[in-house]
Amino acid sequence: MIPVLLILIPLVTGLISFFLKQSAAAKNWALLSSVITLAVAVTGIFFLPANQLAFDAPWLPNLGSRFTLMTDGMGKMLCLLTAVSFPLIFAATYRNDYSNAPGFYGLMLLSQAGLLGVFLAADALLFYFFWELALIPVYFLCSIWGGNKRIAVTFKFFIYTFIGSLLMLVGIIYLYFQSPDHSFALQSFYHITLEAKQENLIFWLFFLAFAIKMPIFPFHTWQPDAYEQSPTATTMVMSGIMVKMGIFAVVRWLIPVFPNASVHYGNLVIILSVTGMLYASLIAIRQDDIKRLIAYSSIAHIGLMCAALFTLNKTGWEGVMIQMFNHGVNVIGLWVVADVIEQKTGTRKFSELGGLAQKAPVLAILFVVMALANIALPLTNAFIGEFLMFNGLFHFNVWIAAIAGISVILAAIYTLNMVQKVLYGKTAVATENAVEIKGNVQLVLVILAIVVMVLGIYPQPMIDLTKDTVHAILVK
Repeated sequence: MIPVLLILIPLVTGLISFFLKQSAAAKNWALLSSVITLAVAVTGIFFLPANQLAFDAPWLPNLGSRFTLMTDGMGKMLCLLTAVSFPLIFAATYRNDYSNAPGFYGLMLLSQAGLLGVFLAADALLFYFFWELALIPVYFLCSIWGGNKRIAVTFKFFIYTFIGSLLMLVGIIYLYFQSPDHSFALQSFYHITLEAKQENLIFWLFFLAFAIKMPIFPFHTWQPDAYEQSPTATTMVMSGIMVKMGIFAVVRWLIPVFPNASVHYGNLVIILSVTGMLYASLIAIRQDDIKRLIAYSSIAHIGLMCAALFTLNKTGWEGVMIQMFNHGVNVIGLWVVADVIEQKTGTRKFSELGGLAQKAPVLAILFVVMALANIALPLTNAFIGEFLMFNGLFHFNVWIAAIAGISVILAAIYTLNMVQKVLYGKTAVATENAVEIKGNVQLVLVILAIVVMVLGIYPQPMIDLTKDTVHAILVK
């Protein structure tokens, strides 16, 4: 029942949140719900046997669809990331005020339920249901509580994701009719045999949906605007967890179901991914807004993960597995810092900041830790993941690995420039009256910094957790 509880707790508490009357009650309710979900996730992942981490029950029997949930190593890791992230997000943004806070937190919890469902579903129709459940609340969160340009940005986000979801649904229905037992079961999809032309066509129906969600070049254009205009708590969910839906889906649904097409189009996907890494990194260098810089940085990091997946190299895949978790930790830490800076100074522009380390030295130290993790400095959590992914790319093609490696240099440039412009030099008008962080924000950043250092020094537990997924798909 653990998988069911993981979905049910945020789903029910999210619905209840809409009926709460006070903002403080909604905040506390959401935080309590997320802590309970975390406790259930930790108990299930670390203390219960595997046979208690699966669930199967009738759902839509006439359609051949069942409510089937499963938790392999990758699913456990992403459920853990989701369960850890939400209480940290709620705690870090606890002092942020929202109009109609019960509605805001209700939608956030519904999104968490959808995300956990995506990572647990072993039925294609159920997977699609949770895919939409994760996305629809985010659409309303952005359109209601976003910035001044939220309507145009949210419309673009909706069009991109709607088209991708529609294409995937068409692919799912087609595979249903091709499955040996006319079911939506994951294992049935794995046993489908398609002709080359059919496989190549249906591959793209799925891949486009996943490429938009990650996103990779050239399907990325919705992302920077959406991250900039969304409320920061929602942006943390989108960049820290939701982009992993695309990476996860490639591993769970795309490559095992379309193995020949994945090989056939692997070079093209890798080229697009590496192109996106360089493009996003160059654009990040030119940014004057912290949010937009982090957004483009995220595109570059996700591009490396996607490229490593399509090398079909075991070492590269091990890097992707642990980097999904590490990227979530690191980017959420950067968003927390961005939110704190905006709250304290009233601006996100580098040109209006400076000298913040003189006013908030603890914030400066924690900001530097998250920034160094963003550039994968040795002894930070991102180092081992990037090392393994580049190793996989190197074994696939030396030249592609060398070109992709340029993004590491570019990441150091834009990240260290951000640190220098925000923290050092003379204090600006915006930073003159800034004060030190304390309370919830300081606690959240300390926790994230500890995770960065611990997994940077000893990443083996995360590798062990996800090795069964790599072995099951790549080692036949």
